[in-house]
Amino acid sequence: MAPDDKFYRAKITQRTDFAPDLWSVRVEPGGEFCFRPGQYATLGVRGADRRSERAYSIVSSPHEKEIEFFFELVPDGELTPQLHALQSGDEILMRKVAKGRFLLDTNGPRKNHLLVSTVTGIAPFISYIRSLDKDSRDGTFPEGHRVFLLTGGSRSWELAYHDEVARLASEANWLTYVATISRPWEDEKWNGETGRVDDVLRKYTDRGLTGEDTLAYLCGHPQMIEQSKSILQRKGLPKEAIKEEVYWIPAKSAPRGSTKAGDRRAPSRLGSESYESIADTNVQLFRLSVLIQTSRLKVRFLPRSPIFSMIYAQKARTEALLTRY
Repeated sequence: MAPDDKFYRAKITQRTDFAPDLWSVRVEPGGEFCFRPGQYATLGVRGADRRSERAYSIVSSPHEKEIEFFFELVPDGELTPQLHALQSGDEILMRKVAKGRFLLDTNGPRKNHLLVSTVTGIAPFISYIRSLDKDSRDGTFPEGHRVFLLTGGSRSWELAYHDEVARLASEANWLTYVATISRPWEDEKWNGETGRVDDVLRKYTDRGLTGEDTLAYLCGHPQMIEQSKSILQRKGLPKEAIKEEVYWIPAKSAPRGSTKAGDRRAPSRLGSESYESIADTNVQLFRLSVLIQTSRLKVRFLPRSPIFSMIYAQKARTEALLTRY
């Protein structure tokens, strides 16, 4: 199959801006595109000399005709500045096959589903909720299941789907919705919860959710995910009851707890080509380390040896690949 045969030329039919660095688009894929709630699509833009691709969680549910995505601009990113420039009527590349295993599990014994997200991390959860809402209206809702959605941002305009979810929660007895912002002093009209998501999580995990009957789904900021996992495990949730979708690998120099738009990376996963590059680099690192360990070179000469320089170069390349995305 030729490379271009793997892509649709999807047409943007609608764009909605929530903030200067947050927006959503709806696209007509241009062909059959099957997916399950919680999966992602790989989007791309072809430049003058290369094609840039990233994976983005799908916001829409499978019963919708158009596919919806929610983006955050990373000014120094490779792809989001190009996506940000696109308007209704423009085309975008979209791989024909959806991927991902961050799925809502309604077949197991646990019937409480705790969804925890930050900003664009809400995308797969909107797909869950829209699908469950349709099931509820069609009389096919999984009996006894309940959904608890906790989401947060720095300010309320980062809660892009707040009105939609709040309306559904007011109508559906299976959905509980809590939103929080971490900078209420910059958003004086907000009258909901305040504080970071993981702080608010401590409060709501005491309200009838137990390790025996709850599945947790964490999506978004990696530090939020790590903090939330610790909280939930202390509350009795085993590791197998906690699913996670990390949207990027944080740079070591990023300040702890930072939530600035400029500090967050694009809501995307490392593409397969990047994984292959990192894997190849790690293989080389391993081989070089074995060579050093089995070498008869004296330790005092290692800092000046070509092998030692090669290891530092490969280490730097790996870190650059990881922090770039």
